[in-house]
Amino acid sequence: MQEKEPYGEVFLINKPYEWTSFDVVKKVRNTLKIKKVGHAGTLDPLATGLLIVCAGKKTKSIESYMAQEKEYVGTFILGKTTESFDLEKEVKDVADPGHITLEQVKKAAGQLTGDILQIPPMHSAIKVGGKRVYEAARKGQEVQMEARPVTVTEFDITRFDNPEVEFRIVCSKGTYIRSLARDLGEILGVGAYMSSLTRTRIGKFKLEEAEELANLIEKIKNRPDENL
Repeated sequence: MQEKEPYGEVFLINKPYEWTSFDVVKKVRNTLKIKKVGHAGTLDPLATGLLIVCAGKKTKSIESYMAQEKEYVGTFILGKTTESFDLEKEVKDVADPGHITLEQVKKAAGQLTGDILQIPPMHSAIKVGGKRVYEAARKGQEVQMEARPVTVTEFDITRFDNPEVEFRIVCSKGTYIRSLARDLGEILGVGAYMSSLTRTRIGKFKLEEAEELANLIEKIKNRPDENL
């Protein structure tokens, strides 16, 4: 009798709004009824879009997927900011952005394009001293965040209707779009935060190829057990 090949599978999922990346992994893991399931690159709870989830022997490929170029679209709001630079925290006024022009926004985006040093947001999953910094942030503790090199290949302004800035960004692993919102607002002198974000691509994998989580879970439940 021929020995069965070890199970391995890669899922392209459109992460639902307000779900954490781990919530998605847990849902897939529980449905497959196997332990080895992981995602290839975190998406914040308030972001949507492409999440690659690997199961079984395919979890060995997670690092290679994570290293690939990412593409995002979304919206920044000028003139206000939040502690997390997105809608997770309370929105506060900074300055009236009424005088800001499209040319100024494009010039600021240009300053944030290429190889740059970026300070990650306090409300992020990065570990400092072995602990997630968002855990310290939620306790009101300050953590010294070091600037890290990242690459922003493209930073296109696709629509500007003051105070809304719609964008398309292509960037390297480890780039925080919320930090780009903060930095854009600082360059313009009026503050900014990210009001929406969708990941549209990871390497060659596109959001159009992804499945809605609910549909995927139903497919897994209805297929024969010998697929595992």
